[in-house]
Amino acid sequence: MTPLAFDPRSLSSLVKAGVAVVALGLAVPLGVLPKAAAEDQVHIGYLGLEADGLDPVSLLDTVIEDAGLRGAELGIADNNATGAFMGQEFILAHEIVERDGDVLAAFDSLLAGGADWIISDLPYEQLSTLMAGAAEEEVTIFNVRAPDNVLRNEECLANLFHTTPSRAMLTDALAQFLIYKRWDDWALVVGNTPEDALLADAFKRSAERFGAQIVGELQWPHTPMARRSEGGFHAIQREVPVFLQDLHDHDMLLVIDETDYFGEYFPYQTWYPRPVGGSVGLIPAAWHRAHESWGAVQLHRRFEQLADRWMTPRDFAAWVAVRAVGEAASRTQSVEREALVDYMRSESFELGAYLGDPVTFRPWDQQMRQPVLVAGPRMVASVSPQEGFLHPRTPLDSLGDDEPETRCQIE
Repeated sequence: MTPLAFDPRSLSSLVKAGVAVVALGLAVPLGVLPKAAAEDQVHIGYLGLEADGLDPVSLLDTVIEDAGLRGAELGIADNNATGAFMGQEFILAHEIVERDGDVLAAFDSLLAGGADWIISDLPYEQLSTLMAGAAEEEVTIFNVRAPDNVLRNEECLANLFHTTPSRAMLTDALAQFLIYKRWDDWALVVGNTPEDALLADAFKRSAERFGAQIVGELQWPHTPMARRSEGGFHAIQREVPVFLQDLHDHDMLLVIDETDYFGEYFPYQTWYPRPVGGSVGLIPAAWHRAHESWGAVQLHRRFEQLADRWMTPRDFAAWVAVRAVGEAASRTQSVEREALVDYMRSESFELGAYLGDPVTFRPWDQQMRQPVLVAGPRMVASVSPQEGFLHPRTPLDSLGDDEPETRCQIE
């Protein structure tokens, strides 16, 4: 018997599925969903890092200590809603490592529990440690946090997939929107952390790629400090404009502040009356709490019911990674890891992720192709790729490193 087609995203689909089973003559009480015996199990491990404990700059932002994990939990629930009809069960275990803890010990614990899929919610340094330790293991890892371009190029690995966008994808998404608006001249203010330097390089690459001009660049001279200790309002509105006054006139001020310690002070404090974007103001994002198109409100509501908060980009990346495994298992009617990996790499795989176009994986670097939102604090302004940015395969490949550009050598 062909498995029932089942959409877990709405209550109406649950009712329809139940009616369909009754129509087939199975003895199922009205209002009770059928549940097949779970003969096949998929064990997924979530490996995260303890939150840094820093308060957000704005009191409007709450401290989130479980970003990523709750997205994975929702993905498991969604997978099991469909897997119940196919004799498949998805099981999640998780390990949260202290800031200076042993990533490999946590990884080994997940493997010992039977996990052969790992959701890595780790920054670059810890992920690199994990990948070195996983080199000889029969395990597939999803990167849901580290945006580093090098992981999709020189340091790419056959058992590493990426569901979080690279920095190049994010900066290309914002760059396309700015070029579409004909805001071609950009000025940069760059923080003094290593992450800020990498993001600045990505914006410079995007400027060259799409024909924008970097007309000025400044480095914010202060080191990261306790949030809310920059000084009073009058000190900020005196200091920031003077800091920016020597920049050449520009269409857009890009504030590059990946660690979120100074950027929020720049909107409305600029020397020229110009829009602010990059890490604050108008930002590129894999997911945004204001996104409501293509049924996204359904995902927001289900996540809020589970987690009692908004979905973050890390939650979304973890959710879509778990859902990719579930979709592959459903389509192949298998839970064998190699069969699912082969299917995810194939042209047959695609997954609806509430972003308009289905998401897929690029075979050359195993980065998930995905539209990227361009959003302000409270509304989504646009979605990239933008109209007019064409590509012989798919416009989604105009974001990030295309196949001719990649330095990844996955065999």
